[in-house]
Amino acid sequence: MYNNRPNTSGQNRRPANFGGNSNGGNSFNSNGGNGGNGGNRRSFGGGGRNFSSNRGGNGGGRGSRFRAQYIDPSIFVNKSQPIEDVKYVTENTFDSFDIDQRLKNNIKSKGYSHPTQIQDETLPLILAGHDVIGIANTGTGKTAAFLIPLIDKVIKDKSQKVMIIVPTRELAGQIRDELFSFTKDLYINSTVCIGGADIRRQMVNLKRGSSFVIATPGRLKDLMMRRAIDIANFQNIVLDEVDRMLDMGFYPEIKFLIEKMPFEKQSLFFSATLDGKIETIANGFLREPIKVMLKTRETSANIDQDVVIIDKGTRKFDKLHQLLQDEKFIKVLVFSNTKRGVERLEEDLLKNGHKVESIHGDKSQFKRQKALDSFKSGRAKVLIATDVVARGIDVVGITHVVNYDLPGSRDAYTHRIGRTGRGDQSGIALTFIER
Repeated sequence: MYNNRPNTSGQNRRPANFGGNSNGGNSFNSNGGNGGNGGNRRSFGGGGRNFSSNRGGNGGGRGSRFRAQYIDPSIFVNKSQPIEDVKYVTENTFDSFDIDQRLKNNIKSKGYSHPTQIQDETLPLILAGHDVIGIANTGTGKTAAFLIPLIDKVIKDKSQKVMIIVPTRELAGQIRDELFSFTKDLYINSTVCIGGADIRRQMVNLKRGSSFVIATPGRLKDLMMRRAIDIANFQNIVLDEVDRMLDMGFYPEIKFLIEKMPFEKQSLFFSATLDGKIETIANGFLREPIKVMLKTRETSANIDQDVVIIDKGTRKFDKLHQLLQDEKFIKVLVFSNTKRGVERLEEDLLKNGHKVESIHGDKSQFKRQKALDSFKSGRAKVLIATDVVARGIDVVGITHVVNYDLPGSRDAYTHRIGRTGRGDQSGIALTFIER
C-alpha cells in the first residue's frame, strides 16, 4: 500500500451517452453527444481540500485539448482479486479446424497448439460464414480469432478481400505483425492505411492490390474521398475496438463507412466491451449475428490499484523519480494528459538517468513505432504517453501503469490501467493525487 485509502464524497457524473437506433441495412442514427463536461470541481479527502480541472476540449477527441469529468477518487484504490486457477478445456485444436495446412504450420511455428476460449468458440462460426460479435477480456486472443479464418478464406478464394478497421495506428501495426506471422510464405498482400504515414505510398500499394487492408477510420475515409479505395469491393469487414473509436471522436467516419459498405458481406465485430451505444453500431453493421460473450470478470479485477498522495509543496516529479528507482518497477507506462506534458516529463526523466520513450498524437508514425518497439524490447524501461495508447496496444509484461495526470473520465481510467494485468497476469496501477 503506497498511501492511506482516501475519504471520498460526491457521486459520479455520467458521461454523455452515444445513443441512437438502427433501421436496418447499412445505416444508423445517433442522438447522442460528444464526450463529457469539463471544468468540474472534484472534492477529495478531508479538511476541505479539493482538486479541479478547468481545461477545455473534447475529451478523447483527435487533436483536442484535455477535458475532465468528475471521478469519485475511491475508484483509484482497489485490491486485486485472486486469479482463479481454472484452465479452459478447448473443444478443438488448431489441427482439428478445417483450414489450410500451410496456415496450420504457421500457427504451430508460433507455438500455438490449442486455441484460447474466444478462438475456440468463434473460429468455427466465422469459418461457417456467420456474422459474429465477439466480446472477451483484453489479452485473450481476439486478433487471431478473426485473422485465422479470414486468412483461410483468402487462401481458398483469391478474389476475397478483407477490410479491418481499428481505432489507432498502434493497433493497426500489431494486427499487421500478426498477419505477417500467420501468412508466412503464403504470398498474401496487405496494406496498412493510417494517419501519420505517407498517403501517396498507401495509394500506390492499394493500386497494386491487397487481400487485406488494415485502416484507421479517418485515413480510410480520406482514401475513399480520393477514390483510392472503394469499401464496397470488400466482402469481409472487421470492426475492432469500436468503443475506442467512439471515445476518439470517430463517429462521423464510422457512420460514413458503414453507409458505404456492401450489403452482401461477412461482418465481424470484436471488442472487450459491449454497451448500448456499441450495439447501435452493431445493429447497422451486422446481419443476424451470433454473439459470443466470454467476459467473466472486469479487466481491472487482477490489478492492484492505489493512489500516491502529493502534498502541497511537494514536487510530483520527485515522487515519480523515486518510484522508478524501485527495482520492482520493471516496465512502466506513464500517462500524462497533454502532448506538452509528455515531452516535458520525458526530458526531465532523461536528465535523471531513466531509459524512457514517449508517444503522443503529434509524433510521426515512424517515431511512435520506434518508441513502442523500444519499450516492447526492454531498451526503454518507461513509456510516457497520452491517452492515444490507452487502448490498442498490447505490450507483454507491463508491471506498472502510473496516472501521472488524472484521467479525464472513468472509462479513460479503466482503459489506461488495462494495459497491465492482461490475460491471466497481475499488475499494479498508481494514480497521483495532488492536495
